[in-house]
Amino acid sequence: MDKIRRYFPSGDEYVTEDALKNLRNYKYRAVDKSFLTKYLYRHYWEWAVTLFPRWMAPNLITLTGLSFEVFDVLLVLLIMPDLEGPGPSWLYFAFGIGMWLYSTFDNVDGKQARRTGTSSPLGELFDHGCDALNCTIAGIVEASAFGCGISWQTITIIFFTTMTFFFSTWEEYHTGVLYLGYINGPTEILTFAVLACFASGIWGPGIWHVPASQGLPLIGSLFPATWELMDAMLAVTFVAMLFGHCMVCCWNVYSACKEQNRSFLATLPQITQYVAFSASCYIWLRNSTTILTNNHLVLFLITAGTAFGRIVSKIILAHLTEMPFPSYTVQMVPLAVGAAFSWLGLFTPRTELAFLVISAMFVVVAYLHWALVVIERFCEFLGINCLSIRPRKHHEKTQ
Repeated sequence: MDKIRRYFPSGDEYVTEDALKNLRNYKYRAVDKSFLTKYLYRHYWEWAVTLFPRWMAPNLITLTGLSFEVFDVLLVLLIMPDLEGPGPSWLYFAFGIGMWLYSTFDNVDGKQARRTGTSSPLGELFDHGCDALNCTIAGIVEASAFGCGISWQTITIIFFTTMTFFFSTWEEYHTGVLYLGYINGPTEILTFAVLACFASGIWGPGIWHVPASQGLPLIGSLFPATWELMDAMLAVTFVAMLFGHCMVCCWNVYSACKEQNRSFLATLPQITQYVAFSASCYIWLRNSTTILTNNHLVLFLITAGTAFGRIVSKIILAHLTEMPFPSYTVQMVPLAVGAAFSWLGLFTPRTELAFLVISAMFVVVAYLHWALVVIERFCEFLGINCLSIRPRKHHEKTQ
């Protein structure tokens, strides 16, 4: 076992003792402007939390919620591996229910923490870490519900989910506040995604692939005649994401830097980490000999999504422990190498698939090691368990 461990970074390389001491300064701050949350969902979540036993740890609720989405991906792989279908009607309802349960559990975990007096910085890291992984997992499910298939429509959906999450995480690092606007991904966009799944279950996913002029009779003429309704929806989403989310994140970071007498321009190079991630994915996919043509897109997305999960989770960790903004993760290496080899034409379909499988195993193992070690160090420092609640007397004694 010791021989194996020496090939992995030590716990102190992931998060130092001095960084852990900064957890004492932790205070969760969030702003949610959503009207749906204020007038509807808040009451639903306050009722839903009462359904969970008090012995159930908040992080266990988070993990259980993520498992619903993982189960949906397994359904995709078993029943509709081409991500296009059409599949049986119940499958699309399963997608919608899985998303709704994930959202419910994701919003209830914090209320359970306050209800049981177990709020901690580990909860934020665990919650946001699962959300980061779910960007890709939920994206695969939603693309399947839309019947996008092994196409650039599916890739675009994943790009949207990861980009918005990266900017939100970058924003929170600098402002110290998780800001959710009047229309935000975890509330309004997820509600639309759930309803879209149900619509596909009733009328079939073909409804999203009619001509844009037919699907949007009032504004369909604004789009190219060859565009489907799905293409128009993605275009509108991109504009809304760029100006309604990413630019707002930039403005909030600028305001925080101005208030703290820091340089806003110095924060902009940090975004290049996501640019490198998305560019590597695009170059590899554009020049691939097998990923799109031989239906290996889900394997690629899981590989890239796990690397993305590590990128943003390191930012969350740095925010909680007041460490410098992380600029690099080793899990980017397979994506960069794959992009370079693909662009240079060094892959054959067989060697590219072998490299992709090895890359998937590498990023998953590296992610799990990092996550388990960091969670263990948090638990030891805070005197808590991750997936269970310690007896009150024992918890107070360790504190």
